[in-house]
Amino acid sequence: MDLGLKGKRALVTGSTRGIGRAIASALLDEGAAVAICGRDTAGVEQAIKSLGEKGKVVGASVDVANGDALRTWIADSAAALGGLDIVVSNVSAGGGGRTSIEAWRQNFEVDMLGTVHTVEAARPFLEKSGEGAITIISSTAAVEAFRVPQPYNVMKAGLINYAKNLSIMLAPKQIRVNTICPGPIYFKGGAWENIKTNMPAVYEGALSQIALGRMGTAEDVAAATLYLSSPVAGYVTGANLILDGGFTKRVNF
Repeated sequence: MDLGLKGKRALVTGSTRGIGRAIASALLDEGAAVAICGRDTAGVEQAIKSLGEKGKVVGASVDVANGDALRTWIADSAAALGGLDIVVSNVSAGGGGRTSIEAWRQNFEVDMLGTVHTVEAARPFLEKSGEGAITIISSTAAVEAFRVPQPYNVMKAGLINYAKNLSIMLAPKQIRVNTICPGPIYFKGGAWENIKTNMPAVYEGALSQIALGRMGTAEDVAAATLYLSSPVAGYVTGANLILDGGFTKRVNF
């Protein structure tokens, strides 16, 4: 199926590794031009060099908790790409059972405000697109009790509510907004690799709850993101896609 992404201009936050990088790579495979960012300068440079073999890539080192720096990068990226059609907010301060007040602040500033700054900075460019699409990466930790009462769960839940309200507000501007809730996603250097190595019982316990019998991959999330970002999903907005292989057990009405 031709997703109609050739020539589209996309921006992906947190995209030098893991899920974000897989999304950027998949967009390039479909013929889109992509702006990427990460906190580590060396990581950004390596990603640009590698991904650049697939197509046009621009990028910079950005801390999404720094709203001014994030907004500047988005404006610069839009200028470099000639506009924006697709925005993927894929940032997180992580979970790991962190419950300190500092963790609450960090998750709020990165997960929640980082997404808000991204959307607000990209919105003027998306309004000019005529086929704007925003996809926000949340988590199944947002829709069911998960481990402990931690800021990660709460902020990811807040993103779903934020996206739904955005989808109604931005629809007249022909900007669609959707969220994806990945379940356990395994990739090299990711949280679940660390859990498998250091807490094998926790890893095996999670794996046993996945109906399909395997962890998800970053490419699984990328495929879903490409669909929601594409004109093929042109009538889909305000949706929250659970992508978890049957890990969660709630019934979604």
